[in-house]
Parts: sequence; C-alpha cells; structure tokens
Amino acid sequence: MSIWKRVGSIIKSNKEEPPVKAANPVEETQVGDIINVDLEEYVVSGKLTYFDRGFPPHRYAYYLQNGNQFACLLVEKGRTYECFLCQFVEGSLDSPHDVPTELDLDGEATFTLENHRSDMVRADGNTDFRGNDELMIWRYFGPEGRYFFLQWQDGKFVAMEGSKTLVGQIKFIKGSR
Repeated sequence: MSIWKRVGSIIKSNKEEPPVKAANPVEETQVGDIINVDLEEYVVSGKLTYFDRGFPPHRYAYYLQNGNQFACLLVEKGRTYECFLCQFVEGSLDSPHDVPTELDLDGEATFTLENHRSDMVRADGNTDFRGNDELMIWRYFGPEGRYFFLQWQDGKFVAMEGSKTLVGQIKFIKGSR
C-alpha cells in the first residue's frame, strides 16, 4: 500500500459523520404504526396534520382502531404537547354558524368554548376529511377535565369527547414497513 493511500484513509477516518436527526414519534407517526395509550394498543388507520400556510404543523389527529373500537388521539403542539384521547360522538349541526359557545351534552355536562380556529389540513389513510383543504375546529372544556372537539369541513361535522393524556404515557411503535 502506498504512503498516499494510507494518508488518505487516515484523513477519511478522521472526518466527522453528519449528526443523525433525532426522530420525534409524536409528530412522525404514520398510518400502520401502533400507539399504546392507557395500556390499550391501537393501530393508526388515519392521520390529519393541521397547519397554517407557510408555517410548520401545530396539531395532529391520529385515527386509531383496536378491533371494532375507534378512537382519536389529538396532539396539539405548543411549548409542550397537549394530548387528548377522544371518542367519537354522534350528533348533528347544519352550519358552522350554528355552533354555540356552550354545549349541553344530554344534560349530564356543559362544555364552554375555549377556542376556535381555521386551519389547512393534510390527510393520510382513513379519515373523515379531505386533505389539502381548509377545516374549522372548535375546542370546548368541561367538568372534571373533559374536553369536547367539533370539526367542520365542507358541510360535514365530526364531534369528539375526551380527556387529556400525558405525552409520557403514550408509546409510539413503528409498524413493520
């Protein structure tokens, strides 16, 4: 081996490898992955990514399935992650202009409007909404740490009720792809 090849291999071995980007499973979970919440395992059957044009995503909705049971894990991104495990609720409204500031849920709980916004949404997998379009979302808070969410897109409402779950109690597992 020549001296120049040896010097070249020494120089190559001293080069630093580019840093590996740390994965963020809260944001990078995809359809087919598994989410474990409250000791219950779900397969992600759909994902909605909410964003404002020109800005990074700030909310994710994972549609979860465990056998015949369906749920939704909402993740709101701020300084920390706020996670809500929700169940779908049947009901109907005709227009986004009919959304009240207080909701009475069968006389058992009253929810008060906390915030309302309009976002763009990307959809993957099996969801209730069309991707690359605008979606409106209302967030209500109620008694005993319960929350209620209404979402509307192009004449269709989806209602969900749930409670906060600590992000540390959620386990994200990559699917076998």
